[in-house]
Amino acid sequence: MTKHANAGTSPTRFLLDEEQIPRHWYNIAADLPVPPAPPLHPGTGAPIGPDDLAPLFPQAIIAQEVSTERWIDIPEPVREVFRLWRPSPLIRARSLEKALGTPAKIYFKYEGVSPAGSHKPNSAVPQAWYNAQEGVKKLSTETGAGQWGSSLAFAGQLFGLDVTVYQVRVSYDQKPYRRAMMETWGARCIPSPSDTTDSGRAVLAEHPDHMGSLGMAISEAVEVAAKNEDTKYALGSVLNHVLLHQTIVGQEAIAQLEMAGDDPDVIVGCTGGGSNFAGIAFPFLGQQLRGEHAARRFVAVEPAACPSLTRGKFAYDFGDTSHLTPLVKMHTLGSTFTPPGFHAGGLRYHGMAPMISHVAELGLIEAQAYHQRACFEAGVLFARTEGIIPAPEATHAIKGAIEEALRCKREGKAETILFCLSGHGHLDMAAYQAYFDGKLVDQDYDEQELAMALSLLPKVG
Repeated sequence: MTKHANAGTSPTRFLLDEEQIPRHWYNIAADLPVPPAPPLHPGTGAPIGPDDLAPLFPQAIIAQEVSTERWIDIPEPVREVFRLWRPSPLIRARSLEKALGTPAKIYFKYEGVSPAGSHKPNSAVPQAWYNAQEGVKKLSTETGAGQWGSSLAFAGQLFGLDVTVYQVRVSYDQKPYRRAMMETWGARCIPSPSDTTDSGRAVLAEHPDHMGSLGMAISEAVEVAAKNEDTKYALGSVLNHVLLHQTIVGQEAIAQLEMAGDDPDVIVGCTGGGSNFAGIAFPFLGQQLRGEHAARRFVAVEPAACPSLTRGKFAYDFGDTSHLTPLVKMHTLGSTFTPPGFHAGGLRYHGMAPMISHVAELGLIEAQAYHQRACFEAGVLFARTEGIIPAPEATHAIKGAIEEALRCKREGKAETILFCLSGHGHLDMAAYQAYFDGKLVDQDYDEQELAMALSLLPKVG
């Protein structure tokens, strides 16, 4: 445990030693009062088994995907890589509290200290390691803003894997330096939809200038893995094993808040596919489910232009546009839905993680949606008070935390708020410049397109 440099002042940063990196991931499936609905085979409609996933994932990942064990060991070689940036700091946002004039205490877990600048390597490293252990030579994946793609590029380089990343076209154009990061770590980055896959060519034939979506990029990456025996697929969010890997964040936060002598009343995270929110929230929610702690509030904040939790339907749907993936029960806007090209590219996904959707249906979490200008306004206030320029995705969590702090101010309540700052925005400055120039506009999805996408949901008995 690292002590504060000046014992006479109240600490602002709460740091753990490298030896305190968690040795296990937490699996919320072990503590749920009701199990989630099983994934279904896209062809037969029957529950899928491990053999159905074998063309895409290594056996160790498949075992984690279906596990109901509460604690799953983190391999020591993975923990060794984590030492490059973990444990990440927990920081008290004292200047932000002062600017808001709130009696609330605000803490944030800062994941921007990783090599890729976000929380995504927490899953990229173990996924790359498990694939390498099973003799896999190549990985294919998708990415939106590029945080996952750059993270898998970094992890693949560590373990000798060739990585191909399909990046959503609008983000590929908006964020060229994310592409440069991937290429620096040896990955190949292709704008999606592309002419390198059947899935991409089908989209381009109908819409040559399509801006792309995560659902389309997933289709391309899955197709590449399914057609090549030496290639597996790696996913950066949504599935259970990814959420599992991210729980290292919340576990560290529990220990750090104990150091601070504090305990959160409200836990906030941004949500696109759900890995960041699950990472910070699930370990705390597990305490509640096991009867070890009184109920807390868990707030998932999503973009108003892609509001899967607040506007989506809880139903079985495909995770990709071309319907190559299993059917999973989740809050979805429809697999054919294409969100507007707002700057939080990592949150432009039509569905929410099945496990997060499930706990939402159980009433264990709540969701809020905000437009991007309000989120950038919150991000700028945070940067001017706390010094860290947040990624567009992370501004949603900041916005949610600020709203909770202002509620405390109105109600005169000195609650403790914890949020996850999932990554920095150093490669997103074009978006900030657009905001300052008055060119960043709030974008709304097309209600007719949403209705059409929802009408096309698969019929499941």
